[in-house]
Formats: sequence, C-alpha cells, structure tokens
Amino acid sequence: MRIDKYLWCVRYYKTRNMVTEACKKNHITVNGIVAKPSKEVFPTDKITFRKDQITQIITVLDIPDNRVGAKLVDMYRKNETPPEVYAHLELLKLSKEHYRKTGAGRPTKKDRRDIDEFGNEIKTEDEIE
Repeated sequence: MRIDKYLWCVRYYKTRNMVTEACKKNHITVNGIVAKPSKEVFPTDKITFRKDQITQIITVLDIPDNRVGAKLVDMYRKNETPPEVYAHLELLKLSKEHYRKTGAGRPTKKDRRDIDEFGNEIKTEDEIE
C-alpha cells in the first residue's frame, strides 16, 4: 500500500492530499529514508513523520483494506512516540495561553496596570528570598 494511502487509512491525516504535501516537504520517512507519496509500505516498516509540532514514530503492523474507524487503528499500527514528546506539546499549549488572544487589540489602561502589578508581585517575591 502507498504511504499516502496508509497514513490516511490509519487516520493520521484528514486527506491524502495533506499526506502528499507532507511528503513533498520531506516530513515523512520510511525506515530512515525520505518517502515520496507513492512509496510502498509493508508490515514491520518504521514510519517517522512530523505533524502538529510532534515527530511521531509508528511501526506498521498490518495493511488495512480501507480507511478504518478510530477504534480499530491500533490493529494496524504501533505508536512508538516517546511520552515526553506529548508532555512537551502540553507545555507548549500552556505557554501559548499566557499571551493575548489574536484580535484582542491593544491593551487597555486596566490591562497595563494589571501587567505592571503582576511584574511588581514577582519582584517582591524575589526580594523576600
């Protein structure tokens, strides 16, 4: 089965066109070799690809006939991505919440006072130590 069809069948990408674009950008490798969308995959192949700021590593267990349901995906692949990578992604999400929302405009006077007050609280805690 082609790599683009396989990654689409096991629900890592929403469309085959998205897989093709990832292949063209050299984001997908099979057994350490950069893959074209037409690259054939077989059981025991190790696929590494970058998606959503995570480098995912999966091993092909079996080849599905068609796109499979989310509950059946584990029959066709083994996820070997280390758990630290997912923890790092959660940390990235939490750090993005710190910044202002897009389209919120310039800070108001009250926002500015809150920011200054927050900075002063940090300084006072450091001075105590």
